[in-house]
Amino acid sequence: MGKVLVAGACGFIGANVCEKLLEKEEEVLGIDDLNDYYDVKLKKYRLDRLEKNKNFAFVKLDISKENIKYVVKEAKPDVIINLAARAGVRGSIENPEIYYQTNVMGNLNLLECAKDFGIKKYIFASTSSLYAGCEMPFKEELSVNNPISPYAASKKSAEVTCYTYHYLFGIDVIIFRYFTVYGPCGRPDMSIFKFIKLIYEEKEITVYGDGTQSRDFTYVEDIAEGTIRGVSLSGFHIINLGNSHPHQLNEVIKIIEEKLNKKAKIIYKPFHKADIKATYADISKAKNLLNWEPKVDIYEGLDRTVKWHVENSYWLKDVVLKD
Repeated sequence: MGKVLVAGACGFIGANVCEKLLEKEEEVLGIDDLNDYYDVKLKKYRLDRLEKNKNFAFVKLDISKENIKYVVKEAKPDVIINLAARAGVRGSIENPEIYYQTNVMGNLNLLECAKDFGIKKYIFASTSSLYAGCEMPFKEELSVNNPISPYAASKKSAEVTCYTYHYLFGIDVIIFRYFTVYGPCGRPDMSIFKFIKLIYEEKEITVYGDGTQSRDFTYVEDIAEGTIRGVSLSGFHIINLGNSHPHQLNEVIKIIEEKLNKKAKIIYKPFHKADIKATYADISKAKNLLNWEPKVDIYEGLDRTVKWHVENSYWLKDVVLKD
């Protein structure tokens, strides 16, 4: 595989991709700006784990800045995996500019690096949020031209730019649309992290809507493995990575209650306009092209995630949650 540059290396998915690459004894250059979109304690925890491996190097850098080109030129990676992003639907409504800066211009900068320095493998992380309003299960061939949040719109823009660079410059580009990723040391703006932390601390949780909305929750190790397998492909591909078994929020809360042996204190609020009612991935393409399918179901995944949280509760108690 050669040297791999992972942008967003201290993010939730990025750190897991780095760990899996290092397990395979690949050389990894991690790039991350360690921004404070959510509590930096989590990003530093992930970075500390990665820096224990001799095959990992790290540069603190914002991919939307021009100096990314100097770093890439000097590093000479064989593969770029762009997992750097501003994520989250609600945050994008409050501050759309930063989403376009990172998700669109940052991606463009990395594509320019691939073009200028002869890097022929490029992997980009996209989102199931693009499928809002589409018929389920979501297939990659569906038209996704009506994004309902700036976050989804920024990812659609980045996908289109990726195709342009594949077409013009012959770069192999693999785009993964991820479906509601969860697992140990997840993001504190996502439901599972918040539910576990708040139920464990016997505090109130907020559910937007009645809890019957469903998500195709996908365990992070499965996502990381699928992402790395994308390096084997040539050409241009858009591929769903999801669990292909949606679960309602109410069901997830019940499982967490059982794992923690605590009862959730739930506050219900109106459903958010920019959210979607359900996600459900058709993963036929991932099976056919990558010989990939998820190994960890929601029960095993939540068991692992809850155990990690309880074991690390002594410092997680100070992590600030984000809406």
